[in-house]
Amino acid sequence: MTGPETVPGIVDAHHHVWDLSVRDQDWISGAELAPLRRDFTLADLAPQARAAGVTATVLVQTVTVPEETPEFLALAADSDLVAGVVGWTDLTTPDVAETLAGLRAGPGGEYLVGIRHQVQSEPDPRWLERPDVLQGLSAVAEAGLVYDLVVKPHQLAAAVAAAERLPGLTFVLDHIGKPPIASGELDPWAQQIRRLAALPNTVCKLSGMVTEADWGSWSVAALTPYADTVLDAFGPARLMFGSDWPVCRLAATYAEVLAAARELTAGLGPAERHDVFTGTAARTYDLSVRRPAPPRFPRCTTRSTACT
Repeated sequence: MTGPETVPGIVDAHHHVWDLSVRDQDWISGAELAPLRRDFTLADLAPQARAAGVTATVLVQTVTVPEETPEFLALAADSDLVAGVVGWTDLTTPDVAETLAGLRAGPGGEYLVGIRHQVQSEPDPRWLERPDVLQGLSAVAEAGLVYDLVVKPHQLAAAVAAAERLPGLTFVLDHIGKPPIASGELDPWAQQIRRLAALPNTVCKLSGMVTEADWGSWSVAALTPYADTVLDAFGPARLMFGSDWPVCRLAATYAEVLAAARELTAGLGPAERHDVFTGTAARTYDLSVRRPAPPRFPRCTTRSTACT
């Protein structure tokens, strides 16, 4: 295992961008989300990410329209920061395999590493168990891609069932399954997390926690029981850091999110921290294929933000 002195920087395994002049983000509605109703670009992200020691990121879909994924792939091909794209396609159509092949053949297609759907917005709590969805997920597995799960706690049981049905597909749980951090409740979320983590084809993102907590008064102490649960269930080798920028800005800055993740994992050894902040994402999304030579970064010192 690579030691902390030679880690080629942090991988941010989860962030978004959008341009409202290209496409509306219809989920951004109401006064609470008003700070997000503006453009967020890679040019906005890059200085913050690089200052934090991040050298590679995974760009994740935001809306369920087919045009966004090829746009993101082309953006990745032009970027020296984005190492992978988790896109979207309609899993319920019979031509999922052909659609994925077309995306891989287009500009930046080599950056496609996974697929995600806004399952959290589906009214059917067992949506992931539908035969047409399972067929679409099988096509994702056959394409050599992973599947990002964005679900709420009441949908975790269906995620467990889908992962059991498709052992050849890696399921990546976004935002640790969106537990009710603001209320302080652990179960039944924690019970379902342990069921999901018991399956070897599952991975979890240490992301999205600050926006599930109280936006104005969250603390690392409030996040700790939830982070400890996923650390214990998945282990560092199946846990990866993600900023969830710019959504995180509702509660915290990019630097604050990374600092919280560091504090939540402070009890880990150097090799385990390397997994959480670099190794797990690189392995899960096969990022090394796309970045054979990582960008240069300052040597890690005790004062450096590049230390993990």
